[in-house]
Amino acid sequence: MALLIQGGTVVNEDLSFIADVLCEDGKIVAIGENLSTAADVEIVDAQGCLVMPGGIDPHTHMELPFMGTVASDDFYSGTRAGLVGGTTTIIDFVIPNPQQDILEAYHQWQKKAEKSVADYSFHVAITWWDDSVSEAMGVLAQEHGVNSFKHFMAYKNAIMADDEVLINSFKRARELGAICTVHAENGELVFRLQQDVLEMGITGPEGHPLSRPPEVEGEAANRAIEIAHLMNVPIYLVHTSCQQSADAIARARANGQRVYGEVLPGHLLLDDSVYRDPDWSFAAAHVMSPPFRPAGHQEHLWKALQAGNLHTTATDHCCFCDPQKRNGVDDFTKIPNGTGGVEDRMHVMWHHGVNSGRLTENEFVAVTSTNAAKIFNLYPRKGVIRVGSDADLLVWDPKASRTISKETHHQNVDFNIFEGMNVQGINTVTISQGEVVFRDGEIKVEKGRGRYLKRPLFSADHLALQKYSAQRLSKPTIREPS
Repeated sequence: MALLIQGGTVVNEDLSFIADVLCEDGKIVAIGENLSTAADVEIVDAQGCLVMPGGIDPHTHMELPFMGTVASDDFYSGTRAGLVGGTTTIIDFVIPNPQQDILEAYHQWQKKAEKSVADYSFHVAITWWDDSVSEAMGVLAQEHGVNSFKHFMAYKNAIMADDEVLINSFKRARELGAICTVHAENGELVFRLQQDVLEMGITGPEGHPLSRPPEVEGEAANRAIEIAHLMNVPIYLVHTSCQQSADAIARARANGQRVYGEVLPGHLLLDDSVYRDPDWSFAAAHVMSPPFRPAGHQEHLWKALQAGNLHTTATDHCCFCDPQKRNGVDDFTKIPNGTGGVEDRMHVMWHHGVNSGRLTENEFVAVTSTNAAKIFNLYPRKGVIRVGSDADLLVWDPKASRTISKETHHQNVDFNIFEGMNVQGINTVTISQGEVVFRDGEIKVEKGRGRYLKRPLFSADHLALQKYSAQRLSKPTIREPS
């Protein structure tokens, strides 16, 4: 059935205008005022509301095996919660075990994702290196539409990528036309600091931020950016949490480098006082990496987002319930790292971004949808309301409000880091693939309706870098025989 969103204000990253939006066969087919349609068209009344592109969360971990347990949100419950909050597309992570065949891991994640109810794609982590990994990257890129590869600079003795892995993988990504994404924390320093903190007798969650201070992120961010510069490849830094790494991104961009930064709503709003709460469960529920930072870093991240040096908002959605967190009750290094947020990201960013005047409504669309679509080469299929684009749309009521709570959220976790926060400006209708899947508090979706998104290689960034570097190739000096 065709669908008409009628009478709203269409908000794209570049402009806003009043228009109807007509959708057929999962695509946007017409945009204009007072569109006439056949009698059997389904009508969504958007009077007094905004119509925006569906959110894209470029960083989630559904059903992730991690630190001896498995994240409590799977691809069904997690994407379902995302649709309620206005996120219609996620990019999750395939994370192979050390020495595991990369393609085997990819197919394992594809199997898990079959129950997704929203569109999804994958970054693939490079956790080790030999010639087989290089070959697998080629297969993933050219046959499976994977155009981004992840590198964890943290988690020593597990999935950490050392400099040799980074250099080899970055070079291969350049050849394939893929972007490199990086979790920037110096894993060697974290490992040493964890031992030092434990030797001080600090075993509770308050030890977590002590073992991962901002300096370990700043050092790793600078190193990754410099390696990407020398390898001539675009780089994307996930969950930028502190002034040091935000400044590293800003410096590189000022120098003309193709560098992008992601920030989480939690890092924009929470500080490290949560880890000193006398309630162990409360403190442990906030354990994630990088941790929430001392007061002051949050405002610096907001300014970086406003200035355009941070480009996307994500969640790093990786939920663990209290019994799982208690695996580390006597040792903070064993607390599973992760928090939720896929349902709340859009509301929190609107309330604290647009309502505060930090972001315009158009900038909100950019940082919650359009920029991610552009960076990961999904634009203009996603991230914009345009004829021919996917009919992933939100009807947003800027005057309505709700209170965030674990008692009412759809995320499969017993805690919410935004518990009790009242937000004004909420999603009232979610349209995914041209179908109304959420309206006025009710979610109706069929398990497995989500589509896997192949993403094209060689974005505009890659093509520009190729031209730039071709003009600056070093040549041997011709000398007379001696």
